[in-house]
Amino acid sequence: MGEVGVVTDAWTWLTTGAHWTGPEGVGQRLAEHVYVSGLALLIACAVALPVGLGLGHAGRGGALAVNVSNVGRAVPVFAVLALFMVSPLRNAGYVPTVVALVLFAIPPLLTNAYVGVREVDRAAVRAARGMGMTGGQVFLRVELPLARPVVMTGVRSAAVQVVATATVAAMVGQGGLGRVITAGFALYDTAQVVAGAILVAALALVVEGVLAGADRLLGAGRPRTGAAHGRGARARRTHTAGPAERPAAGPTKGNG
Repeated sequence: MGEVGVVTDAWTWLTTGAHWTGPEGVGQRLAEHVYVSGLALLIACAVALPVGLGLGHAGRGGALAVNVSNVGRAVPVFAVLALFMVSPLRNAGYVPTVVALVLFAIPPLLTNAYVGVREVDRAAVRAARGMGMTGGQVFLRVELPLARPVVMTGVRSAAVQVVATATVAAMVGQGGLGRVITAGFALYDTAQVVAGAILVAALALVVEGVLAGADRLLGAGRPRTGAAHGRGARARRTHTAGPAERPAAGPTKGNG
């Protein structure tokens, strides 16, 4: 009954209109959270995706870049924020939070972008080159479409992690939904703490759903790529079948 009571109290807190308005209300904190998380994710994508995709296409240096980026996973975001708070950046608004979240988001983005391109069937790449495609055309028409599911998985993973981790910004005086939780702790209000956690979880689920929908929309043109891949495979089968047929013709000619 205790757990049910806490959930009921949290629901009551969430459905109270006064908690959603004003400079300390949920509406303001939600806007701050979306702004910080979205900005950090966009910057991380702009940095990590071109590097990961380019290294995957080139096939060189990717393993080292991935290993270096993964070092960031071992560094807690709160520790990075704490360091920024004792630096000149402490008065730079959301800059410390955004930078810390960018560093946190880069590893999954870079890793999935690199692995996604490297896992593309090399036979399809060779077939595309055999059809006369340039390196850029192979990347845009073959590698990138086939790598899209893995790349988007990295984007979705990074987005959810950023949304969830952005709550720590409240511990260094920044905004976001984390302020709802820290205020609940300060007031010994368990219902508010649980309500804040529910809001963060709900936002993460919404972001996951939006990106999953975008992934499906991007994949709407994939059959064309698959058809090209099928044509390439048929061309390879025809190419490899030719030499096998020629020895069979030899004895027939000799017998004649």
